[in-house]
This record gives sequence, C-alpha cells and structure tokens, in this order.
Amino acid sequence: MNKKIGICLIGSGRAGMIHANNFNTKVPNAKMVAVCDPVEEAAKKACEQLGISTYYLDYKEALEDENVDAVVVASPTKYHKEIVVAAANAGKDILCEKPMAMNVEECDVMIESAKKNDVKLQIAFMRRFDEGFMEAKEIIDSGEIGEVVLVKSLTRGPSIPKPWMYDISKSNGPLAEVNSHDIDAMRWLAGSEFKTIYGTANNYRAPHVKEQYPDYYDNVIMAIEFDNGVQGLMDGATSVRYGYDARAEVLGTEGCIFIGGTNANNTVTCSLNNGKKRKVVNSWMNLFKDAYRAEDVSFIDCILNDEEPKVTGHDGKMAVKIVEAGMKSIKTKQVINLDTI
Repeated sequence: MNKKIGICLIGSGRAGMIHANNFNTKVPNAKMVAVCDPVEEAAKKACEQLGISTYYLDYKEALEDENVDAVVVASPTKYHKEIVVAAANAGKDILCEKPMAMNVEECDVMIESAKKNDVKLQIAFMRRFDEGFMEAKEIIDSGEIGEVVLVKSLTRGPSIPKPWMYDISKSNGPLAEVNSHDIDAMRWLAGSEFKTIYGTANNYRAPHVKEQYPDYYDNVIMAIEFDNGVQGLMDGATSVRYGYDARAEVLGTEGCIFIGGTNANNTVTCSLNNGKKRKVVNSWMNLFKDAYRAEDVSFIDCILNDEEPKVTGHDGKMAVKIVEAGMKSIKTKQVINLDTI
C-alpha cells in the first residue's frame, strides 16, 4: 500500500516521543510530519530527534496542516478533551494517551465528536498489545484455567512525580496516572465491568508536600467486585525507587496465570560480597517497548482498513469512571457501587 498516514505529535514528553519514534521508522504506512509543543525548545528538540523540520506551538495551527492525517495526543490530561474535539472537528484520526480525560463527561464529549466526524479514536492502553498479556487473555478464553475467580494487578513506578501531579485536582493522582493501565487490563482479563470498589490511599514517600497538597497520595490499593462475580485486587505506587514493576495474576478454578515480573533479563549473579543479584526493570519504556510499537501499528491499520480500534473511547471512559469512583471511595472511606455514579 502506497498511502502513508501523516502523523503529528501533540505533546513531546516521554510517552509522546515513544509513539513518534515508532511512527517515524517502525510502523509501516506511517510517517511523522510535524510536532506540536507549547515549549518551543521542546518542539525543536523533538524535531531534531525525528529528523523533521515542521513544528507548531499551537495545536490549532497543527490541525490546519494538510499533511497531518492523524494526531497523537500526549499532552497533560487536562488538555485532552479540547485537543481531541478540535482534532475530530478537523477530520484527523486520533490516538489519545491515557488517562483519556479528567472525568466521564469529558470522555462522552470526545467520543461523540469522533463519531460525529467519522474519525478513529483509539486510547493508548498498550498492555492489550503486550505479548504476555495477550497470551494470558488467549489462555483465559481457551478455558485452560477454568472459570476466572480473581484478577490481581499492580503498577509501581520509581519516578518522582512531576510538580503538577501533586495537585489531585489536576492529576487525579496515581490512580489515574499509574493505575489506568491496570484498570483497563483487569476489565479485559475479567471479561466484565467493575461492579463495586473500595479504595484506600496515603502519602508515604512525599512528606514535603503534605502541607500544600494534603490530598496527595503515592500509594493506593483497591478491592473490586466485577459484574460477573470475579474478584479483583489492585495496587499502585510512585517513587518506589527499586525499579519499574508491572505484574498481573489471574486465578481460575483449575489453574493460575502469572503475567510479567521485575526482572530485566534472565541473568543472575552470585558472589561472596554481594550475594545473589538480578537486574530489575528500570522503566516502563523498556518493559513495554514492543507493545507500544504493536499498538501504533494497530492504530494505522484501523485507519487504513476502516476498522474499529482495538481499544475504544468506551474503554478509556470506563477507566476514567473507575478512577472517579476510586477517588470517591478514598475520600469517603466507603464501598462505591458503579451503578450509582
């Protein structure tokens, strides 16, 4: 196929540049044509890295570029809705990073805009494209472990939060920024929507922000019941220092599946002075590198083949809904029924 989809990256942070580098050289039938970032230095640096020359400081100008067929929205979450709606109105297909939006109402507006303008809206939950998670889903669907009883998932990151993330009103905290992937993966693996949740959270690693941001938390746990009766457990954390940790477990009536691990490779070192050592994964960018590429390939394929994205706006909306419910549970210390919100 000769048609190459022209991509503009909106927001040149870490996640955005993973997508941009993929579309630049690793995704057939796609090409990077522009970068948009309100910080000119960042936009120029991204262009230099990608070997392209066109950049914009205002996403509205980028959407007027006839060479741009689709956009990757990787800006801070609070800007997602306005950018996605503008992109849809401009007839551009959209790959939107998670979290999809700040609240369910914004998600509804984004979904409706994409539908009205007949453009694709894919949400970037890359775990659905990870080899280990996909194999687990196939095993579940095959019946090998019997009926699913329990799904457990965790994500813990070593990074210190960016300053804006301490403000829960802007970030929704780790439940949104870290655990959105867990929420989506658990829905997918359980084959069901969340029914009830109970969450609790606290700030253990950032005492210096407690006075200015008393609602900030860096550790969260959640107990879940799904509509189909499956049980769930989830935890999330930031600033854990020991490495990047993303794992899941699916317990069935006739077996169990373990997904992921903390090991960077299979090398184990044993010595007199240091005992037993094994390298730990230090970044989600390394752990899910292949999944990001597969996700980006799938986005281009759904455009060219006029198919529904494998991860839809509805999937993004449900993750946001669960984050909202989780925040409510944390604040009220009560079990929240998803049917009531």
